[in-house]
Amino acid sequence: MYAIIENGGKQYKVTEGEKIKLEKFAAGEGDDIQIKEVLAFNDGNNTLIGNPYVGGAFIQGKVLSHGRAKKVIIFKHKKRKDYKKKNGHRQPYTEVLVEKILMEASHGA
Repeated sequence: MYAIIENGGKQYKVTEGEKIKLEKFAAGEGDDIQIKEVLAFNDGNNTLIGNPYVGGAFIQGKVLSHGRAKKVIIFKHKKRKDYKKKNGHRQPYTEVLVEKILMEASHGA
């Protein structure tokens, strides 16, 4: 069983028991969260594709930690113009443990 979810303009294929790094959530460490932006859902027999989201499908997870990714260096320069600019960026993330991929009974799967 797997699902494809949307988070922060990116898509992730998730399975139960998997740890993923998503865009930062406001939830604290140890809190339970639900992600309802499910683009596709597969239970082994059936595959449901959303338009844009699958109605009734959601991911239940637990926030493990918050952190910042490795630094990405941005360096700009113009040759022969004595223009150099160096900058760095560290994207914040939330590490989530996917506990269950659920589908509400009324929508069937």
